Amino acid sequence: LYGSNPVCVGMALAGKMNGQDYRVYTVMGDGELAEGSVWEGAMAACQYKLDNLCAVVDRNRLQISGNTEDVMGHDDLHERFGAFGWHVIDVADGNDIDQLHAAFEEAKTVKGQPTVLIANTVKGKGSSVMENKANWHHKVPNEEELAQIRKDLAERKEAALHG
Repeated sequence: LYGSNPVCVGMALAGKMNGQDYRVYTVMGDGELAEGSVWEGAMAACQYKLDNLCAVVDRNRLQISGNTEDVMGHDDLHERFGAFGWHVIDVADGNDIDQLHAAFEEAKTVKGQPTVLIANTVKGKGSSVMENKANWHHKVPNEEELAQIRKDLAERKEAALHG
């Protein structure tokens, strides 16, 4: 699920109460962390030892209104989630599939507490049109932009396959 941290807490708690072994995953943007309901959910997840819950924070430092640090600055997210009783995994490059995979594998081994991955990402990575630009939060590309995005991503794919 995207966002709705409290909803995911409820889903994870229901799984525990019903003796199910499924895991619940949620993705939150760093701008979303300004919402009080996120932290209410974080407290509940710790209280109920929801080790079947894994949250991912997309830490790209951009939100619809601009830079997250200008709109509602974040202190050390590792420290904050840790203070809320979560196991924290810092993912240095959240755009790197191997790093994410390793973090998810680690999260599966954590017992007695929920886990959060702080994934440091670059919004629109790989596209000269979109990369690190806040206005792409809710934007639809025109034909020219779409052609450039496709070209940029095709070049990155070629470089990755043959580089």
